[in-house]
Amino acid sequence: MDRIVITGYGIKAPGALTKHDFHSVLKNGICTQSVLKSNNDTHSSVIAGIIEDEFTIINEKNYKRYPRSTRLALAAADDAVSMAQLSCDPYKVAVIMGTSAGAILEIEQYASVALDLKKYPIHGVSIVDTHTLSSAVSAHIGLRGPAFTLTTGCTASLDAVVLAKLLLESGQVNACIIGGTDAPLGQWSINGFIKTRAITSNVSIEQTGVPFSTDHQGFVLSEGAGVLILEREKDALKQGKKIYGSVDSVLSRNEGTPILKTDESGQEMLSLYKEVIRDKVPSYVNSQSLGLQTNDRIEGYIHRELFTNSVPITSIKGMTGHSFAAMGAVQIISALISIEYGFIPPTIKTSGNGYEDLPIVYKTRYQPIESVSITTHGNSGNNACIVIGKP
Repeated sequence: MDRIVITGYGIKAPGALTKHDFHSVLKNGICTQSVLKSNNDTHSSVIAGIIEDEFTIINEKNYKRYPRSTRLALAAADDAVSMAQLSCDPYKVAVIMGTSAGAILEIEQYASVALDLKKYPIHGVSIVDTHTLSSAVSAHIGLRGPAFTLTTGCTASLDAVVLAKLLLESGQVNACIIGGTDAPLGQWSINGFIKTRAITSNVSIEQTGVPFSTDHQGFVLSEGAGVLILEREKDALKQGKKIYGSVDSVLSRNEGTPILKTDESGQEMLSLYKEVIRDKVPSYVNSQSLGLQTNDRIEGYIHRELFTNSVPITSIKGMTGHSFAAMGAVQIISALISIEYGFIPPTIKTSGNGYEDLPIVYKTRYQPIESVSITTHGNSGNNACIVIGKP
């Protein structure tokens, strides 16, 4: 069966709005996180990954009524389409976008006037309809093909790859615009994660969102978007396109656990990872590790079970924070840059306390990269993994 390849991508992340920016962040191990002051009366703060640009005008079109998460996706999609030089029958291009928080910022903004018909916004119903994310990308690019919005949380970007692969392999479409986007930096999300002790307030940047560390607890909430163009290899080669990487294998599963629960044993993730990896040995693992004790412990467990000390492991979340549904796509883009320029990005902010036996990469390591495996975990038991290969 023809390989599914990546011919373009776009990223909007804290401190990285272009490929060049992101390359610099990854290569130099730059922490792009900031202090975000609370909007309530507690005068507290959290560490977050913040994008300064508003993206209300994109390609001379006004998108001020659209949710921030959608605007980030539109801007990233523009870059991806341009890089891929995408030119297909508009009815044969699918758009598959993932999100977790959706329009949570705008819902918060308008909640106080929801019962006042005169003040209720004309676009109020549209912003809570998450399908408008993928349909907005379709309309912006000028497409008429299938459009799907996946709300599977933090695994949504990789879930989008799964669906795109099926559509391309079955011949239903000739290209897919896929990815994820989230803009969750509102009080609803912040309060929720403080309540569950998943994020920590009133700490310094160095004290939270520390991957692979038993001395720290809590992740760094971030906004961002990652978008990729997927095509069949024979079509891309026929058009003389540059190929940045291939989707060697991808799989997604749900553990079937209750709300707020996850399989703490790591057996479900291990089973999935084994099937994705099969007999492959990746050049390194781009890990989901983000500073949550349970998730990071699972990452360490599955790495020991599958690779012992033979395969390096790293996490980029000490640089970017965790951008929910966008993160899988961001990790894929990180892998593509790593493959193209020949290096493993470092795991920053940590000394690996409690994980001394893992082959964690603490400083940028220059070497040829043949393939990268990527892990993602989602709320309520979602697990997804992918192996990105060299063109």
